[in-house]
Amino acid sequence: MAQRKMIVFPTKNELSQAMAEYTANLSTKFIKEKGLFTVVLSGGDLIDWLCKLVQPPYIDSIEWSKWHVFWVDERVCAWEDPDSNYKLAMEGFLSKVPIPDKNIYAIDKHWAADGNAEHCAALYEECLKNLVKEKIIPISKKTGYPEFDLQLLGMGPDGHMASLFPNHPQINEKQKWVTHITDSPKLPLKRITFTLPVINSSLYNLMAICDKAPAKSVAEIMKHNNLSLPSAHLSAQVENVWYLDQAAASEL
Repeated sequence: MAQRKMIVFPTKNELSQAMAEYTANLSTKFIKEKGLFTVVLSGGDLIDWLCKLVQPPYIDSIEWSKWHVFWVDERVCAWEDPDSNYKLAMEGFLSKVPIPDKNIYAIDKHWAADGNAEHCAALYEECLKNLVKEKIIPISKKTGYPEFDLQLLGMGPDGHMASLFPNHPQINEKQKWVTHITDSPKLPLKRITFTLPVINSSLYNLMAICDKAPAKSVAEIMKHNNLSLPSAHLSAQVENVWYLDQAAASEL
């Protein structure tokens, strides 16, 4: 598994620029190698930081039609709900680039609106399994779990990533690819999330963290590898890189 690498940027803007360049370079690499690129998004501020991808030179140079987009976690609510990661990504990023609708794999619309977290998790896992059969997602030879090209992740002030929270059992799930939570410590309560083995089977994981709020958790992970914080468990097959702005790195 890849060692954790850390890069600190003077400003959020420079972090955003670097993230766009990193993503675009991997897009080029994987499309050249295998004809498609699988990208996993998360929620929160991440979509704002992806804004550079919808500007030159990236908007015109990326082969958007070859992208396949997933979510590492999702709130179990209607697609139109302000809490929806799908809505956030569509409005801030996906509606501005020509990725085919069929290549965007959202939580099931009906069951999400219905609030059935367990069923939504099962359906999302089924979707992934179908894409394995269709040769869109390979199974990692090293881990036996689905292998995405790139995941773009964020961390909460409490050290959570995806919807894997401290002192919650989801972090220990190893059978399922996608699990659910109905008592999230952060609203909304119901969510689905990739399990840790799936997250760590990704070839490249980029964790982007900005602002002062998560600085304490960043220090706990970087200095002490505090494994009570889910984000401390993040790894990857090829590269596990953490992009921080000055504020997020302020306690290191």
